[in-house]
Amino acid sequence: MRAPRLSRCRTARAEKPRLIHLTDEGRDFFAQAAAGKAPGLLVFRRGDSEPWGRSHQFRPLREACGRAKITPAISLHILRHTYASRLVMLGVPMAVVAQQIGDSEAITAKHYAHLAPSYVGDMVRQALTPIGATLDSTVTPLQPAV
Repeated sequence: MRAPRLSRCRTARAEKPRLIHLTDEGRDFFAQAAAGKAPGLLVFRRGDSEPWGRSHQFRPLREACGRAKITPAISLHILRHTYASRLVMLGVPMAVVAQQIGDSEAITAKHYAHLAPSYVGDMVRQALTPIGATLDSTVTPLQPAV
């Protein structure tokens, strides 16, 4: 029997554990990263073996974005927005997205579930079938001056 695809994490706000559902790939990644480590030890540490603090990610992530030529540089908060938006665009119910990111449905809908404009256009075109609206006209459209 396979292990459950869950990961326990502490939230920054309540400091109380919650479960995060992972894909098989995510579960396998964390299982490999934790292999050989004693239970209760941190899986990821900084280069100097110290634990990561709340703001320690900013500079390394900004430097990585610079090396990868990603502008503007992203942050973990932007990755959170992207994650929630992708789940919404894949049709995951808002309640599920909210639970996964640890926020209320209202906050998730308002702040995190931004839809890409191209996605909105694609969904509208997919949902509405043609109605046969055409204009019979003798007017020739003007061609732009070259």
